Amino acid sequence: MAEAIKQDQVNKAVWAACDTFRGTVSPDIYKDYVLTLLFLKYISDVWRDHRDAYRDQYGDQPDLIAELMRSERFVLPEGASFYALYDSRHEPGLGERIDKALHAIEDANIGKLNGVFQDISFNSNKLGDEAQKNDLLRHLLEDFAKPELNMRPSSIGNLDVIGNAYEFLIKNFASDAGRKAGEFYTPPEVSQLMAEIMDMAEGEEACDPACGSGSLLMKCGRQVQAKYGSKKYALFGQESIGSTWALAKMNMFLHGEDNHRIEWGDTLRTPKLLDGDDKLKHFDVVVANPPFSLDKWGHDRAANDKFGRFRRGLPPRTKGDYAFILHMVETMKPKTGRMAVVVPHGVLFRGSSEGQIRQKLVEENLLEAVIGLPEKLFYGTGIPAAILILRKDKADRNVLFIDASNDFKPGKNQNQLTVDGEGNHKDKILAAYYARQSVPKYAHLSTPEEMAENDYNLNIPRYVDTFEEAPEIDLSAVRTERLRLKAELAELEAKMDGYLKELGY
Repeated sequence: MAEAIKQDQVNKAVWAACDTFRGTVSPDIYKDYVLTLLFLKYISDVWRDHRDAYRDQYGDQPDLIAELMRSERFVLPEGASFYALYDSRHEPGLGERIDKALHAIEDANIGKLNGVFQDISFNSNKLGDEAQKNDLLRHLLEDFAKPELNMRPSSIGNLDVIGNAYEFLIKNFASDAGRKAGEFYTPPEVSQLMAEIMDMAEGEEACDPACGSGSLLMKCGRQVQAKYGSKKYALFGQESIGSTWALAKMNMFLHGEDNHRIEWGDTLRTPKLLDGDDKLKHFDVVVANPPFSLDKWGHDRAANDKFGRFRRGLPPRTKGDYAFILHMVETMKPKTGRMAVVVPHGVLFRGSSEGQIRQKLVEENLLEAVIGLPEKLFYGTGIPAAILILRKDKADRNVLFIDASNDFKPGKNQNQLTVDGEGNHKDKILAAYYARQSVPKYAHLSTPEEMAENDYNLNIPRYVDTFEEAPEIDLSAVRTERLRLKAELAELEAKMDGYLKELGY
């Protein structure tokens, strides 16, 4: 048996495939084409692998094999595979043929892939005129036909390789995309921290109301897999941007997350994750990294919200942070519900209606912890952020403040939380979170009375004193050193004068 293809080989090959577009099409456009073709190549290879295995087992029995293939996880219609497109790559009209293949796949798997490809067209003028478009797409098909991208399960061994490659691409696109990156990706180290704090259990349901490409949501599911060796859980999400929603659907599929429901739409204006009584569905775990301080979030309709999400106060018209927080609070299950949400620091101290909402969250004993993160962790913004942890079944009425703002591995453009090895930043935060005790210059367990004295301003420096006293200066020693340096300078100047005279200056 041939040696299994390694993860770094696949990652390098898929990233190299982007060279076809570089300098011709911008990354925020071509990422959707590369990710979609990776998806098509994967399902085509899985289909071929399973079909060949049946042929080896049952011989030349086309009817039996066709019947067995109908029970597969997905259906790949005749002529819609990557290989059918690859064989006709030199013929004109390639973009149109790829679109037809994707729509055929969607129609054949309506329960799992309905609408996933409706927002992308390989026949788009974004790829240039007909000749350029055919040329680009032919090169792209040839890139994915390379041996390193043989994604047959019998070749790659561990199926996580494909899901990991998909995440690798998304991360690299996020790194290149500037401000737009925050729309679809949360740094994996932050996702991992949030997932471990949420500690999802077997049989529970998790939701991300601003799910992007779904990576944060899937990290919660992997906690169950790691802890219980089980996939008995369900993932729910909603995403407002169509192309990003499609990424999430494909990402779930590639990771084998079949027990999911990802809706397309604006969570604040039209939440779609409802129960049978047309009320907001409740979840054990709610996580999100929503857009920071979203303008035009739906303030005009919020006062008459039929779900009563804003009964604690109406967030400001031009800052939607608390709109997402309040939505998430309303979707926590009454007993097991807990949530983790990434927010800009302004959420902790801004006044007016936001101050009133903060006060009510503290008085209702929902807020469990405030974790301050370093700057430049998130794609698209250099500002530091915080994670709010809220819980329905708190053991006490106190709130833990953690200042992890100085714990990071510096990078050229992006800082990073470390998650492996001794003394890693993630484990340091988790240790403080679970200990739930004050730690000098790092963590403080605050009482409701203390927060009330601060008018419910939750700015972390009010609670965690990180001030370092400057060492005392010995003025006498400084004066002695100054006189020594002055004498040394006078001696050097005298020598320089002598050298200059010798040279006739």
